[in-house]
Amino acid sequence: MPALPAVMKTTAARLSALYLVLFIICATFLVFYMTSLSVRMLLDQTRDTIQEEVLDLGRAYQRGGLSRLVRVIELRARQPGANLYLIADPNGRVLSGNVESLQPSVLDNVGWIERPFAYRRYGEAESSGGSPLTGHSATALVFRLPNQMIVLVGRDIGEVERFRDVVRRALVVAFGIMGLGALLIWYFVGRRALKRIDKVSEASRRIMGGDLTGRLPMSGAGDEFDRLSENLNKMLDRITALNEGLRHVSDNIAHDLKTPLTRLRNRAEAALAGKPRTAEYRAALERTIAESDQLIRTFNAILMISRLEAGYSAEATTRVDLKAIVDDVVELYEPAAEEVGVKLEAHVEKAVEIDGNRELIGQALSNIVDNGIKYSAGMSETPLVSVSLKVEGGEAWLTVTDNGPGIPPEEQGRVTERFVRLETSRTQPGSGLGLSLAKAVLSYHGGRLEIAGRKPGLSVAMIFPMGKGG
Repeated sequence: MPALPAVMKTTAARLSALYLVLFIICATFLVFYMTSLSVRMLLDQTRDTIQEEVLDLGRAYQRGGLSRLVRVIELRARQPGANLYLIADPNGRVLSGNVESLQPSVLDNVGWIERPFAYRRYGEAESSGGSPLTGHSATALVFRLPNQMIVLVGRDIGEVERFRDVVRRALVVAFGIMGLGALLIWYFVGRRALKRIDKVSEASRRIMGGDLTGRLPMSGAGDEFDRLSENLNKMLDRITALNEGLRHVSDNIAHDLKTPLTRLRNRAEAALAGKPRTAEYRAALERTIAESDQLIRTFNAILMISRLEAGYSAEATTRVDLKAIVDDVVELYEPAAEEVGVKLEAHVEKAVEIDGNRELIGQALSNIVDNGIKYSAGMSETPLVSVSLKVEGGEAWLTVTDNGPGIPPEEQGRVTERFVRLETSRTQPGSGLGLSLAKAVLSYHGGRLEIAGRKPGLSVAMIFPMGKGG
């Protein structure tokens, strides 16, 4: 079980604490405000009642003088739940009413008594153990008659005070329960979050230790932890794929480039071992330059594939016409196709524009057409390589087909890997990077490369999204 200090350090616990503090502040302000407002409204109602009583007593005094006022006060004082009534002489001695004693100095001033005062009704001394006052509190209005007699009309505010006490006790209990519940939720939410973070940390340590097959755990709740783990797992998948590709590239470079480098060395050694003849030296240097050019092209292709697969390229994209690219590539490769007896033809009915890079698309198409010509030559009576272009389902399909030997279905997934050549004898020129570069170009353009077998031959489709102007 994680320790409490560790739970307190989690983001979930801190957010819970912040929300709890904000809620307590707002709730406290709201409860005290509503309590104060309610008490003020009750006191205002009490004062309005007292004011009406004073007006009634004033009218009784005007109609019948002091004697009538005393009778009215005596009558109202005996009613159940009566207000407080008191008549005193100018010296403050109680003469009539239902109040036996008051808090000192209550009758000293005329008008509303601002502070609640204590009083005792008649007959309450015994029940309170003989204490001077019972602890009741009231508010009242004091006025003097023309003969300087003092009249007090008041009302007990114990109900208001009880209401205030009930609200305060309820507030304390509510805050206590809420605080306890918040602490429990805080602890268990933080504990759960800490457990998940510990699992992620443990998986991360394994991955950093070299186990790239490990992945961050997911609970299936679909929350922010799962979304983060899902994105990081995708990133790890991408890193694993790049590392695997790098390993294959390293192995293939060591294997495929060893032969031409060995030939270069042997050719130079043979030229130096023979008699110093200018013509032989020149021929050796020309073959060396040709071999070096092929190596440079191979390394340039590797560099281009790496940049495109990483999503980085300095090449700009514009609106390009695929029909124009097909026409240029077919025109470029027609002489080479005729030389080896292959018929090269194009079937393009109309212009198709996409967002892309003309040079990259042209290079990819050239590689595919070159492969088709190279492997179709001599394989049938009428070797044929055909290039077609069509729009289907919001995509541009640029397809190259041939009637050569094709590729076995079990090998079709491998031919787009770098340096993969199904011709084990390696009698045909090439480095095994043509389809790898085409796949990288399609990926850079947001498209895909599809390879399908034919009887006989092979179909290689370059599929581009049409883009905004399609």
